[in-house]
Amino acid sequence: MDDRLADKVAVITGGASGIGAAAAEKFIAQGAKVVLGDIQDDMGQAFAEKLGPNARFRHCNVTKEEDVEALVNAAVEEFGRIDVMFNNAGIVGAIGPIDTTPADEWKFTLDILLNGVFYGMKHAAKHMKQQKSGSIISMSSVAGVTGGLGPHAYCAAKHAIVGLTRNLAAEIGPYGVRANCIAPYSVATPMVADAYLGDHTDIEQTIKMLADESPLTGRAGTADDVANAALWLASDESGYTSGMTLTVDAGITTGSVAGAPRFSEYKPIMREAGNAGL
Repeated sequence: MDDRLADKVAVITGGASGIGAAAAEKFIAQGAKVVLGDIQDDMGQAFAEKLGPNARFRHCNVTKEEDVEALVNAAVEEFGRIDVMFNNAGIVGAIGPIDTTPADEWKFTLDILLNGVFYGMKHAAKHMKQQKSGSIISMSSVAGVTGGLGPHAYCAAKHAIVGLTRNLAAEIGPYGVRANCIAPYSVATPMVADAYLGDHTDIEQTIKMLADESPLTGRAGTADDVANAALWLASDESGYTSGMTLTVDAGITTGSVAGAPRFSEYKPIMREAGNAGL
């Protein structure tokens, strides 16, 4: 299916690499015009040039509200509107036990992962409410819908994004605007490679590691998997979907694990006090 985003204008934070870059490629291929924001200026500018005339790059530090506002305004000024806001920029952030987590690292992590999303929602919603249409997509995580799958600050921010998305959907729905978030498990990106292997360039080994531990045997999650979810939420195909958290996790959050689950082989019915069978 082609031109799923024909005539739409999208803004993507953290668009120079990883999931943001994968989404940008898919959005452009499906007919969108895209404005990328990132702090990786050289990489972002080169990537926008590679994407062609329907892509633009602008420096954007999501901890600064004025940067996010300027990014959204650039899309409106350059292309006349904003139809999709993908709040994607992120880091792993503060790591370790709660009693050793430095307060400044905690605050900085939330500044990027939560406040940056809030700024994107705020400034995109301002335009979308006026035009009576739009889709706001934000990155949560499996760590945002369950416990034990991420560091404390990361987990707190990603849970907050789920709640904020639901609240936003209730506010902007009457204006014809939708808000949803995506909750992936670890996928093969430079950030995950760095977190797991200490080498952000070793994507090949990251894919192998993720495939070995996947509930879907031999299948690692990729940036494209998350980008495909963003593409659907950006398109009119999801036009009746709002306030949702879409998991992209091979079933991790339903309890699926690598290999066979418990009780996967038949045995006679187990009854009281060690009795079995009917």
